Amino acid sequence: MIGLLRIVAAIAAAFVAISNIAGQAFSQPVESLPLQLEAKIPLGDVRGRIDHMAIDLGRQRLFIAELGNDSVGVVDLKGRKVLHRISGLKEPQGVGYVPSTDTLYVANAGDGSLRFFQGENYSDAGRINLGDDVDNIRVDAAANRVIIGYGSGALAVIDAVNRSKIADIPLEDHPESFQLSRDGSRIFVNVPNAREIAVVDRSTGNQVASWPMRNVAGNFPMALDEEAGRVFTVFRNPAKIGVFAMQNGKSVATPDTCGDADDIFLDAKQHRLYISCGDGSLDVVDSRDAFRRIARVPTVAGARTALFAPDLDRLFLAVRAQRRAPAALWIFQPLP
Repeated sequence: MIGLLRIVAAIAAAFVAISNIAGQAFSQPVESLPLQLEAKIPLGDVRGRIDHMAIDLGRQRLFIAELGNDSVGVVDLKGRKVLHRISGLKEPQGVGYVPSTDTLYVANAGDGSLRFFQGENYSDAGRINLGDDVDNIRVDAAANRVIIGYGSGALAVIDAVNRSKIADIPLEDHPESFQLSRDGSRIFVNVPNAREIAVVDRSTGNQVASWPMRNVAGNFPMALDEEAGRVFTVFRNPAKIGVFAMQNGKSVATPDTCGDADDIFLDAKQHRLYISCGDGSLDVVDSRDAFRRIARVPTVAGARTALFAPDLDRLFLAVRAQRRAPAALWIFQPLP
């Protein structure tokens, strides 16, 4: 009996010791991810695919193209709530905000229209009919121009003051993401069906170079690092980041990344790239020479549309409605 009691006591002591060790292990701080999820803002009854986003920094309002819902949501970032919803649209894909005229631009793929809305109350302010598959929007604030990718291969140039189309820039096929150089000289354009990055001279409106994409396909997202002289794109097949010299298109590196990418952003402050992917993850990558993946942050399958706002130091991710969860805007804060 005494021997049995000793055995029981030894087992109990061992259990206590193991529990203490486990408690100490779990009480230790978990290593922080480079993106901290700060908030989730419900978007209400929004169904289907969500596309691009834009921001009114002055009012801290975020615009979300709710393509499957035929609407644009306006989110109050300070109050962290949906402030307004512009309805009656036709598959809105691209959105862009022009501060100088306080105008929201919405590109509608369903009817080929570019719609204008006043920034204060989002009242209808007109439209231009461009054509099929009106898509990405970029704002050239310095020149008061708005540039929109559309159709089977063109960029439309809009005078932001008169709200009229002043030029068309022809391309080989439909443009996906494109970026404007800060010096105003060039536009870099992903043209995935032509398997190229097109380089456009903005003064002449002509394509002046074609960077062919070899052994890769599906170059949709794009970002520029003008300090380092690099153009970043992301391929879907296979899932890789393309790093190119801005001067001549020479390939610098092709590291692996997450699947079904739709957006990539440069965080110049932290020297990082943020890549949002439909496979349910965000990749955080060192933007310097190593191009090393720092972290893979889990999200939700299908949540591939994002926007990074350097002025607010926040990354926004649009998460479409799931079976048990409504659509939401996830807000991430970058950490050192």
